[in-house]
Amino acid sequence: MAKARSIGIGMDYSATSKIALKWAIDNLIEEGDKIIIIHVVSSKLEPTNKQLFEDTGSPLIPLDEFREINVSKYYGLNPDREVLDMLDTVSKLKKVIVVAKVYWGDAREKLCDAAEHLKLDSLVLGSRGLGVLKRMLLGSVSNHVVQNATCPVTVVKASPQSKNKSY
Repeated sequence: MAKARSIGIGMDYSATSKIALKWAIDNLIEEGDKIIIIHVVSSKLEPTNKQLFEDTGSPLIPLDEFREINVSKYYGLNPDREVLDMLDTVSKLKKVIVVAKVYWGDAREKLCDAAEHLKLDSLVLGSRGLGVLKRMLLGSVSNHVVQNATCPVTVVKASPQSKNKSY
């Protein structure tokens, strides 16, 4: 039996991050793996606990706790029911452990920090599909993470019609 893996999935509840989660569930996640849903909240938001966890991120939050609205709001998040349902389903069908972790700051840096600190075996991200000009001005999170993460990174690009679907 293969060693259980830790698979990180960058999540901002956008259509492309949901597509990346679905892709990971369908193509990467195996029985016994651990899924770590990684949220990066803008450092402009000031939840009271940000100072406590600013450098290392929140503790790992089990899916059952993360589903509770008070826990999510404590970390400055508003989880999406579709994402929680997908995670519930995969945890039961593939017998995987699902936890969440919240970081505050620049998504490019914090996703790379997560890959290193959590010793991820793989990281899956959605791609916003920025054009060349926007990518030059704003910088591509996925490009930065691919170049700098300490683990293999899969960037899932959405087809134009799938960006409008709900999962």
